[in-house]
Amino acid sequence: MSHFATGITVLTAGGEHSHAMTANAFTSVSLDPPMVLCCVARTAQMHEAILRTRSFGVNVLSADQEWVARYFASRNRPKGMAQFDEVDWFAGPRTGAPLIAGSLAWLECELAQVYHGGDHSIFLGTVLDASRRSGEALLFFGGGFHQGMPSAKSA
Repeated sequence: MSHFATGITVLTAGGEHSHAMTANAFTSVSLDPPMVLCCVARTAQMHEAILRTRSFGVNVLSADQEWVARYFASRNRPKGMAQFDEVDWFAGPRTGAPLIAGSLAWLECELAQVYHGGDHSIFLGTVLDASRRSGEALLFFGGGFHQGMPSAKSA
């Protein structure tokens, strides 16, 4: 799978079970209604956070946010809301999920369904709110980070 280029996201959950994690297993599922999915290991703390909050945020990282991807992939960062002290963020207006400033796009999702897929769960989310900006994407390919193609211009 290292030869399949993917975008990089940081999934977030707010409230009492605040948590974030870097993820590249994310995709659009439907335009009407707008739905996305993300895959999270059942052993990951994010798994429990999404199940408890029944919602999640998605931050599509820009090319200059490699450090953000590495930070939220690290197991050495603080727990709870303290892990967000290192980044500029704002609370999503619909779910309160932390949304990371400087990202190319932000989505707030309500958990619609959970499917089991091996050692992961597939979380299907209905998009409640979304925003985007222009810039270059951060990609993962061949075991490393790369700057990608420019994103679509904001409408």
